[in-house]
Amino acid sequence: MTTERADTIVVGAGLAGAAAAWQLSRRGREVVVLEQFGPGHARGSSHGSSRIYRRAYEDPFHVELTGRADAAWRELEDESGVTLRTRTGGLDTGDRRDPHDFAAVLAAAGVPAEVLSPGAVAERWPGLEVPSPVMFHPDAGYLDADATVRAMLATAERAGARIVANTAVRRIETGRAGARVHTDTGSWTAAHVVVAAGPWLPELLSGLPVTPPLPVLTVRQQEVFHFRQRDRSIVYPTIVHKSDVQIYGLASGADGGPEPAMKIAQFDSNTVTTASARDGVIDPRARAVVLDHVRRTFPGLEPEPFAEASCLFTMTPDEEFVMDREGAIVVASPCSGHGAKFAPLTGALIADLVQGKPPLPRFAFRT
Repeated sequence: MTTERADTIVVGAGLAGAAAAWQLSRRGREVVVLEQFGPGHARGSSHGSSRIYRRAYEDPFHVELTGRADAAWRELEDESGVTLRTRTGGLDTGDRRDPHDFAAVLAAAGVPAEVLSPGAVAERWPGLEVPSPVMFHPDAGYLDADATVRAMLATAERAGARIVANTAVRRIETGRAGARVHTDTGSWTAAHVVVAAGPWLPELLSGLPVTPPLPVLTVRQQEVFHFRQRDRSIVYPTIVHKSDVQIYGLASGADGGPEPAMKIAQFDSNTVTTASARDGVIDPRARAVVLDHVRRTFPGLEPEPFAEASCLFTMTPDEEFVMDREGAIVVASPCSGHGAKFAPLTGALIADLVQGKPPLPRFAFRT
């Protein structure tokens, strides 16, 4: 078996790995990306044409971070020449948050937001019904994850990065001078290794000691369902609903085919698995919860889904990201079901870690 050398190896070519490759290569680093399948594969967490993009968080830290991410998105779109986001506006519904307080958090950060009555919602979006006032902010919509990965990898390659597909990493060893990455076909040595393996990360790093330790990373299978719109002319907003269950909805994009459709899913589903052991079988519990929500909230959609699929969410107990460094290893897990909207900024934060900067305290290793 051969041994090759690189300055920085990125393990994984999903959103986080592709973002790291883009940001590192534009900073002049020599980058090799090792991807066990092919860029854009559908086995993990970064595929599809429809992921939520929005500014709405109750925590001012995350609101500020979405602003930094917006600037990074504009840089990526300018460099790649590809429009990656579609704005539809976004609604936050459910009784777990007060819409007036929520709107005030955004307003304090300079993000436009308003409270809408149920009547105003029904008038603006026929076929959408809510029982109580909700918060609306116009700077929300969805992003194309597949196109984003392609754009970041293409711009990284133009800057000199090398993408090595169909190369599974089996083991990572650390030493005084860097790290050695073992694959099925050989090994690589590098001064820096970014592990951005998504739901495979808990398995790959199970033997890597870090101080303090990694938080518990739980992999869940997430089921999503696509529903046809009765009225094809309506552009529905992105919706995040928090009540006794957590539901999110957004335009299906190309995932739903040529006709307008909505993708609806239960965020707090409870199908625990691993990246290697998932069965892809749709949990009937999640289907029942989503169908009940659609029938109560979305009379403008056909009541039965025409398509369904699954992806993987890697969750931390506090639903926060993990991005920190131990020696030559940078662990990059912008996870917990809300990382896609930050992807270009995530790459910059990972590149900062490679270059020796400290992590954001919120994302550091923790128990």
